[in-house]
Amino acid sequence: MVVNANITDKKYKKLTLQVTLNGFAFCVIDTLNQAVISVKEIDFSKYPKANKVEDYYWKAFTDNSKLKDSYDEVIVLHDSNLDTFVPTALFDEDFLGSYLQYNTKVFETDFFAFDALSNYEINHVYIPFVNINNYLLDQFVTFNYKHTNSILVSKLLELSKNVDEKEVFVHFSANKFEIIIVQNQKLLLFNSFNFVTKEDFIYYLLFATEQLNLNPENFKVSLLGKISEESELFQIAFKYVRNVSLLDVSDLQKRNDFSTSQNLKHFILFQS
Repeated sequence: MVVNANITDKKYKKLTLQVTLNGFAFCVIDTLNQAVISVKEIDFSKYPKANKVEDYYWKAFTDNSKLKDSYDEVIVLHDSNLDTFVPTALFDEDFLGSYLQYNTKVFETDFFAFDALSNYEINHVYIPFVNINNYLLDQFVTFNYKHTNSILVSKLLELSKNVDEKEVFVHFSANKFEIIIVQNQKLLLFNSFNFVTKEDFIYYLLFATEQLNLNPENFKVSLLGKISEESELFQIAFKYVRNVSLLDVSDLQKRNDFSTSQNLKHFILFQS
């Protein structure tokens, strides 16, 4: 694949991949209109068993021609819970591993990265998937990478502008969720949880909100990601919290032809 630098060769298309160890999703964006024109998910569990995650990526790239097209820009989003947010006032680029050691098992051989959320005086420290990056370096001339939660938090902080009440957001994926609590562009709480049952989810939600003295009768929860009003996760949230709704993604939908469900599920990917 060639990333075009000459304006006469520009394709006006951007490719974004949201990568995990179990699969990935990718979308193509029309950069002239800032519109998402295609999206696809790849589930490695449907592939023949392989020895290395790179082998699954090789198979996926072989099977999907859009991954071999030419793009002006390629973005890779690392989706994991090996991350933490650090206020700029407490941040030192020379000690990235020290910020992660309190909630992640850190090894001396780990590679650390960070995304600066300069508008909000926060740095997001994380461990990227080095093996996936190395594979993608063989596929693309160049690409930029960041963490999915950098986009998630920055977009939710943006939505909180001039909202003085504390807002609670929960973003779901296949086997984990993130709780984000913000107030007028200030990040008050962020945490990521692995879960198996709906009871796991509601326990963590009520515990996290209790830390900020939030009353389930009063605070509002907006749900996004892999979620619907019919899901058991929505139903149990509605049982214990008075004000629960799916996040309003109508503004995001103006930039694509996908359903509300797809815009909730790919909220991060579509805004990269």
